[in-house]
Amino acid sequence: MTAPSGLEVPVCADAGGRARPELARRALVASALLGALALGCGKDEPAPRPAPTAAASTGAGRGAASAASSSGVVAAAPSTARAAVGTSAPSVTPDGAPIHTKEVLSKIYEVDRIYKSMRGPDSVQELPLYESKAPELLWIVGFEALMVAPDGATPISQEWMCHSNLDFSAAKHLALFEDKKPLTDRLFTLSQGQQRIDFPEGYGLPILSSESLSLNTQVLNLNMTVGKKDVRHKISVRFVRDAETRVPYKPLFAGGAFGLKLVEGAEGYFGVDHGDPASQGPGCLPGVAAAPGDYEDAHGRKFTGHWIVKPGREENHTLVTKLLNLPFDTTVHYIAIHLHPFAESLELRDLTTGQSVYKATTRQTTGAIGLEHVDFYSSTEGLPLYKDHEYELVSIYDNTTDVDQDSMAVMNMYMLDKAYKRPGVGQAAPVGKP
Repeated sequence: MTAPSGLEVPVCADAGGRARPELARRALVASALLGALALGCGKDEPAPRPAPTAAASTGAGRGAASAASSSGVVAAAPSTARAAVGTSAPSVTPDGAPIHTKEVLSKIYEVDRIYKSMRGPDSVQELPLYESKAPELLWIVGFEALMVAPDGATPISQEWMCHSNLDFSAAKHLALFEDKKPLTDRLFTLSQGQQRIDFPEGYGLPILSSESLSLNTQVLNLNMTVGKKDVRHKISVRFVRDAETRVPYKPLFAGGAFGLKLVEGAEGYFGVDHGDPASQGPGCLPGVAAAPGDYEDAHGRKFTGHWIVKPGREENHTLVTKLLNLPFDTTVHYIAIHLHPFAESLELRDLTTGQSVYKATTRQTTGAIGLEHVDFYSSTEGLPLYKDHEYELVSIYDNTTDVDQDSMAVMNMYMLDKAYKRPGVGQAAPVGKP
């Protein structure tokens, strides 16, 4: 795979670990690993909703429950309280607009052996968000992914979730909105440590009702060595119809950065001919890929975003200025973090100012391999990001076992879209799936 022109990114693999090219997505370098997969485990009971950190908010609560259909798709409806999972969500926005929820169930997966990251059973399904006679503007305000029993309703441990990814066609979306900024096909990824995303009040991802969405779900198993278990994903997408709002929404776009390890070549500065440690940090460490899939930059170096962590403590620095590929100065209003078990933290640093932009920490699962909680950031005020600044991503892992473990380090960011243009009335999406 070659960068910076683009990367062919395998979204998942089959049970034997072989790449599934038919599920590959063409993505810009700045977003090639966004929404990468996670590992985790827990006891066989509903995972508690994480408490907010000092700089984070858990958002508005959970969406409505509806009876599951045999097809796995539940019709969109305004949200109501859902006592079954112990939390509630408002049914309307502060200005009185209904908050709609589209629920989808994955197929039932049988877990009967150890499945590490990108090795478990998976599937892809189309997710029509909202059906309307004419295309209309929608604002996605939240995303949730839970593991449930085969009945589609009973919550179970989140240890079985490898990931839940929601994708669309960035190229088609940009054409519809007459935009040219770098954009990833990935809208959301949730994995163990965080099961829900709620954007700050008044912010959302704009999308037309005619645009196609694609949902990829995959399971993993890091702890159960005997027996079988049937599980499935329950997905909820929360959105607001623009036609029902009275206060304009602030548009967000998805982007971010990911950690890398150098697997071939000299100097671990992705996309930079000769890095300067004084202004661009130490660069990423040499490493070993945990799975096939190298990323080659314009200078002939190869990197991996899924690497082996040896027993002990590791601190890895990745220059991510080119991966961020900021189109303009902006503010980030939500940050979701993807890490694997044994990760301690992930931090974005502004090398130009010498300051930390945001640092997320984790909490490991007690008595098993997994992540119980990963911090996230949510704010109406936002954190400033600058197009002409240098940035690095710093991941810290502490492998407390005596065997190799695998790792990723991804910071998914939802930033204010200063180039947003409202689409024309009745604008239709091009025919075809993402």
